[in-house]
Amino acid sequence: MTDPTPWLSPEESAAWVRLVAVAELLPTALDAQLGADVGLTHFEYVALMSLAGAPERTMRMTALAALTNATLPRLSHVMRRLEARELVRRFPCPEDRRATNATITEAGLALLEQAAPGHVRTVRANVLDALTPTQLEQLYEIAGAVLGRLDPEERLNATSCQFSEGPRTRIA
Repeated sequence: MTDPTPWLSPEESAAWVRLVAVAELLPTALDAQLGADVGLTHFEYVALMSLAGAPERTMRMTALAALTNATLPRLSHVMRRLEARELVRRFPCPEDRRATNATITEAGLALLEQAAPGHVRTVRANVLDALTPTQLEQLYEIAGAVLGRLDPEERLNATSCQFSEGPRTRIA
């Protein structure tokens, strides 16, 4: 019997191992900076940024869970922590009382503004400054090809992000 497994070539294996290492190390670096600067995890920062970029700075929890690639229980736990810090507020959805909405507070927006400069410096230091303009364009294309497979419904902002425009989020 022949083995139908398409084993990785040495080049594919080397690229794969490096991608996995980046995927494991980058979240730790982002969490460390945000934790030290403003007491947030990267996931909390992403959730707050998603709310800040939403119409009226409000989203249904189910939509926010999909956008942040979180389960609803995980997101609820995180929102509980953020709500205790008065960074978000949750309330029944006016259109469907069975659903819950979340909105970012003024304190949450202020914390994002405080967090953003350090976060950008960390992103630059750990990723972007290591790349040439050509490599940056290649990274965009490569990540887009992989995201197209992992997120074909384009639930995440990153999947539909355009290179010349950046992601569709804003603080103010």
